[in-house]
Amino acid sequence: MISNVTIPSVATPGVKAFFDEATFTVSYVVACPATRIAAVIDSVLDYDPHAGRTSTTSADAMIAWINRHGLTVAWILETHVHADHVTAAPYLKERLGGRIAIGEHVRTVQETFKGIFNAEPEFATDGRQFDQLFSDGETFSIGDVTAAVIHTPGHTPACVSYRIGDAVFVGDTLFMPDFGTARCDFPGGCAATLYRSIRKILALPPATRLFMCHDYQPGNRETRWETTVAAQRAGNLHVHDGIDEAGFVALRTARDRTLDMPVLILPSVQINMRGGSLPPAESNGIRYLKIPLDVL
Repeated sequence: MISNVTIPSVATPGVKAFFDEATFTVSYVVACPATRIAAVIDSVLDYDPHAGRTSTTSADAMIAWINRHGLTVAWILETHVHADHVTAAPYLKERLGGRIAIGEHVRTVQETFKGIFNAEPEFATDGRQFDQLFSDGETFSIGDVTAAVIHTPGHTPACVSYRIGDAVFVGDTLFMPDFGTARCDFPGGCAATLYRSIRKILALPPATRLFMCHDYQPGNRETRWETTVAAQRAGNLHVHDGIDEAGFVALRTARDRTLDMPVLILPSVQINMRGGSLPPAESNGIRYLKIPLDVL
């Protein structure tokens, strides 16, 4: 499903959302309306867990829309190493250009999961699989629109949010107010750290637009992915104003104990920690993903 799009004034980026029903993921094309320069955020490569097959239907829909609207892609941005969908970043770069970027703390995630998956010795844990590693507070441009990186760890050590004009793309740090916040029980996650990251986001001006990376449609409501700082502070189930750090940690920790691991965590992390590249082929020419037993 693809949302309607508006291209507003130069001071505000145009935002186009693409919703992947299979993984409940929202990917974005963010464009400078004056220059038609764009960034892609949190793209999806389709993956069939039953057959171990990848396909590009979702990415091709995004590419077609970008080409139809005459946009030039400068950046392909990841908010973190996703555990619930596979990124299409290399495929998009091959067809559209642009630089693949993520937060610099991806190195910590790579070090952790290289061990868990016993990746090949040649697998580098210095982030070289990405074109750009952003540090906290670093700025960059999308045409005439200024973007800034906010390190927002807690869900994972490497999570970042992107503040682009009047909009912030929060990754998995927050969900819509009626669903709450990200889980913190993956390796390197920390509920107290997530609380502090969220408070950084909620300290932004109340009218700041916030865009989610997922929507799980609680109560089977219609899909939503845009809210504001004010709405989150007033109504987020887990972290509205008045919830202190200790209360949040207790709530988040108790909830995480009830959650199953995401269906696609094992294939997603193995691919996403490589910047979206598949593991190297073995001697028979076939690429394999590993299933670590009794670890996660």
